[in-house]
Amino acid sequence: MSLVKKTWILKIFTLLLVWALSPATITFARSQALQFTDSSGTGFALSKPPERVVSLVPGITRTLFALGAESAVKGMTWHDTPPPHMDSSPAIVGGFLGPSVEKIQALKPDVVFLSSLHTHVREQLEESPVLLMELQSDSLEDLHRHISLLGQIFQQEANAARMNERIRDQIEFIAQKVEKIPENERQRVIRFMGRDRVKAPGDDSFQNGFIRAAGGIAPQLGRNGAMVPVSLEEWKDFNPQVIYGCDGDQEAAEALLNRPGWKEAEAVREGRILFFPGALACQASHHTGDFISWLSASIYAEAFSEPSNLVLEEKTTGSRDIPLPLDYVRSARVVESNLYDFPNKTLVVRFHEPMRILSTMEGQREGITAVGNHGYPPPCWSLGHREGLEAILERIFRVHGKSREEGSILLTGANMDNLAIGEAQFKDMTVYALVTAGVEGNAIRSAHDEGRFYEPGTINMILMTNMALSPRAMSRAVISATEAKSAALQDLDIRSRGAPLLWQATGTGTDEIIVVEGRGTPVDSAGGHSKLGELIGRAVYEGVQEGVLLQNSLQTGRHVLARLKERGITPSGMLEGFPEWVHEETEHKGQALQMLEAILLEPPYAAFVESALALSDAWERNQVGDLEAFGLWARSIVQDISGVHVFQWKELEKSEDIPIVLRMSLNALLNGLFHKMSREIPFGPEEGENMKSTAEAMAP
Repeated sequence: MSLVKKTWILKIFTLLLVWALSPATITFARSQALQFTDSSGTGFALSKPPERVVSLVPGITRTLFALGAESAVKGMTWHDTPPPHMDSSPAIVGGFLGPSVEKIQALKPDVVFLSSLHTHVREQLEESPVLLMELQSDSLEDLHRHISLLGQIFQQEANAARMNERIRDQIEFIAQKVEKIPENERQRVIRFMGRDRVKAPGDDSFQNGFIRAAGGIAPQLGRNGAMVPVSLEEWKDFNPQVIYGCDGDQEAAEALLNRPGWKEAEAVREGRILFFPGALACQASHHTGDFISWLSASIYAEAFSEPSNLVLEEKTTGSRDIPLPLDYVRSARVVESNLYDFPNKTLVVRFHEPMRILSTMEGQREGITAVGNHGYPPPCWSLGHREGLEAILERIFRVHGKSREEGSILLTGANMDNLAIGEAQFKDMTVYALVTAGVEGNAIRSAHDEGRFYEPGTINMILMTNMALSPRAMSRAVISATEAKSAALQDLDIRSRGAPLLWQATGTGTDEIIVVEGRGTPVDSAGGHSKLGELIGRAVYEGVQEGVLLQNSLQTGRHVLARLKERGITPSGMLEGFPEWVHEETEHKGQALQMLEAILLEPPYAAFVESALALSDAWERNQVGDLEAFGLWARSIVQDISGVHVFQWKELEKSEDIPIVLRMSLNALLNGLFHKMSREIPFGPEEGENMKSTAEAMAP
């Protein structure tokens, strides 16, 4: 054999060997199935990752997105939001409590992730080839195990390992900080739950695991379960020093904890009642480490803010470059640092030479060599509030090695990883808007909502251009940017937190802007009719909408159920106006909830409510003079849903807080649902008579 032939044979053998041992081939060639048992005791053997998944458990859904398995998720509940810029959003199959089995089946899933509460889903799908998996995390150990398992199921083992490592690192670090607090100063903490009476997590709940991991003392009630009642005697014996709930618990907490006996608890007397986003406080998920850090910092704000209790040196720890091609910009980076022992991130833009800037926090300033926007993470909020704004700023400048005389910075609670850069160009003119935008906490409508406090900004913008702006142009740029920001929020239908049923938001009430004078061709006008003003508006509009999407996952076209929730209206809340003999029956309320969510998932009825939302805003602004045509449409909706002629209207949604147009639309849905239930659900004799008499009273 010639040397040339031997050489080629060796090359071919080497290529075949490399191909055979490549990771992709090893994954494809696995012959042994992944075997495991879920929380219900069901055994599974998977030979390949599922390709079509429906997740009915929000915590699982978000974990799948975070793992990088979003392409497999074809269906989810309306409580979930897809990752920003996902190619195709999963279909909505209903809510957590009442998902539609028909919509689940229509998606032809390989796997459905469900909970122990989804008995109707299990009963209807147990004979189908669909795999029904239940991964219920009752402890932090369960959470880690399930994250690892999901990583194996979807071949995202490396991402799952990193996720678990991050959660463990966060919890271990909190344990180090809590060690510095004497045992006799540890706080008694209870998670408030319940609507009609005070409830709390059972002894075996993961939520008490959260409390213990945060360094708190959790109650021992002698009962297990996700939620158990708390007696007044147990409440007094435990005497909580800190009470926390999710953001949907506030109204119930105010009513239930203001009663004699309950209000004497130390936490109530001292106003230490905290509320957190439900996605963090109510679920064991990949954000669990973040929540435990936030909870611990809120419980021990005084101790954590003491310099002697710091564990880490306050310094910068890394950075990533931001593209900003302007001649006068030396560098633009998001810089990571440790402040108060927690990771902070700051956008820092440095100049080649001192510049003039206009800041809505500080006014006009000269000789500035750097501007920035500092992302203050939730665990730092209570710590920083104790020190005050000036102390926070001094700390930030010191860590970044700059003096306040040469720098200007904004503060935000938004994550700097969600920084958006809006850009607009015309010929040789370019404008950049560097935007962070969070709107779920304190969005307001100017001229309507009450101003109650001052704190650093939420929608923050740094405006930069390749033109040289005069002081006049810099001032006018603030107006152009503000108008564009308000337009972006209104086009997204962001609601005022003070009156979400009535008003769209125009801002957050804590927004700030820095305008940099720039270098290049002198420009003296930045108003709306000028080309520069137009570019500012376009860049800011793009940046704000992108920032809101990245920070809050809000975009145009979101489902009507989500838009109703933003106004404080949920399907379960809508059913409170149903007759008590239906409302009090758990089975019948569950059926009503499933049917109502199914109605709202139908495009014609969703469009009817979406039209009502727009008409309601116009009516409240006195832009519509008559509602007769809408009333006829509403009555036709009742007939379409129920399948019968109904001429007499019954007010099933009676809340006068809901504007008249929106109330008409909800009553149309509820009246249609009521008559549909009376025709389709087999009630018992007594319930049937009640339903029949009520339905007859509403008939012609």
